[in-house]
Amino acid sequence: MAFELPPLPFSRNALEPFMSERTLDFHHGKHHKAYIDTTNKLIRGTPYEKWSLEDIIRTTAKDTSKKQIFDAAAQAWNHTFFWQSMMPHGGGQPTGDVLQAINKCFGGFKKFREEFKSACVSQFGSGWGWLVLEEHEIKVLKTPNAMNPMAKGQVALLACDVWEHAYYLDYQNRRAEFVDAFLDHLVNWNHVTTHLKAHAEQIA
Repeated sequence: MAFELPPLPFSRNALEPFMSERTLDFHHGKHHKAYIDTTNKLIRGTPYEKWSLEDIIRTTAKDTSKKQIFDAAAQAWNHTFFWQSMMPHGGGQPTGDVLQAINKCFGGFKKFREEFKSACVSQFGSGWGWLVLEEHEIKVLKTPNAMNPMAKGQVALLACDVWEHAYYLDYQNRRAEFVDAFLDHLVNWNHVTTHLKAHAEQIA
């Protein structure tokens, strides 16, 4: 079956004023849809037609002959995860298990915030900022273009899209301001908690 564009987990104006309805119209309705459509086109008539998006990503990540498929599939997955990483009235400091893990691995929320913002802002060109789980620790990661933690054997917990189409209509070239808005007002810590609990044995 062909992949379909998943609906947003919130209304298109729910993240205003930090992410505008206009941005979401373009970002979700055009960019994300294009990645879905391209993935379907590239896998049509191949064994990948019956695979999950995750299996396609893991299998094609290190195969340069399948780079087009990887880029489209990974971007399709990355965007879905990005939408899930946000919520209206989100952001700020988390609580519970997530805060405990952040304190353990970063020495406090302030240090985590600094590292995450630095990763997002310093990513040269297009890419992503991530909070990931790897080898009993949570870490900050930045990846170029479509690369994601799954391709590196890591578990994604949080994603921030720093491709220009994610913020340019609202923030122009002020990526740092966009990342501040993401961290202070948009992060869905419930989503992070769910993924962290699903892999709790890895940080015990």
